[in-house]
Amino acid sequence: MADDEDDYMSDAFLNQITDVRPGVPMPKRVKEAIKKETLQKEKNVTNRQKSFKEKEQESREAALQSSISSQNKGFALLQKMGYKAGQGLGKGGAGRVEPVPLNIKTDRGGIGMEELKKRKAEEELQNYRKKIQMKQQVEKESLEDFRVRKRTEMEERKTLIDLRKSQRACEQLDSQKGITVPRDSWYWPEVIKDEEAELQEEEDKPEDSEDEEELMPLDKLQFLTSYLRGFHSYCIWCGTEYNDEEDLNSNCPGDTAADHED
Repeated sequence: MADDEDDYMSDAFLNQITDVRPGVPMPKRVKEAIKKETLQKEKNVTNRQKSFKEKEQESREAALQSSISSQNKGFALLQKMGYKAGQGLGKGGAGRVEPVPLNIKTDRGGIGMEELKKRKAEEELQNYRKKIQMKQQVEKESLEDFRVRKRTEMEERKTLIDLRKSQRACEQLDSQKGITVPRDSWYWPEVIKDEEAELQEEEDKPEDSEDEEELMPLDKLQFLTSYLRGFHSYCIWCGTEYNDEEDLNSNCPGDTAADHED
């Protein structure tokens, strides 16, 4: 180093700093010198650590790559039995040529820990797949239930529409033939009654009378359409009153809504 250059790492330079009180501004040159010194110390520590690890690794690789010398007792015994360097082990020389590779264990797990971890990982994967399959099955069943429920609701709604249509047609056709009382109360559209009329009807009803079992809309529709076809030769799905039963059977596709679908 030249005599006219300042050594920022020397004690002589640091001794020139007379005021190091907290809060007092530090000269830029001093700051840079302290920063360089700190970085140099960290670098020296890192280099020492790296060199130790590198030396350890190099010595290990060199030992693994070098072949066994004739001074080795095991190798000497093999030579006495006829073994030659580079020859495979075994009677026919078809065995292992290279030594068993060295696997360095860096964790604190015991023997069999890797196999246990592998088995646990496989079990977790199988459990995860089962959960996914179960979830997909539940979603599939839920979707199928939703479709069935919607289809049932549509069929029930359509049945009610056909029933109302049949009741109106029955009332009109019966009236044309002079019939003033329906064959059954539900053959014609239901008359909306007020509360007083319903209460009076309940009071006039005999105590020993039993309520008749209420028919389902689909049952009512089947009875009513059969009555319309047999008594009036009328089909609600065709919307036509035929001349007679023979004309009905010849020109009507059938006695259900499905028969009239294209």
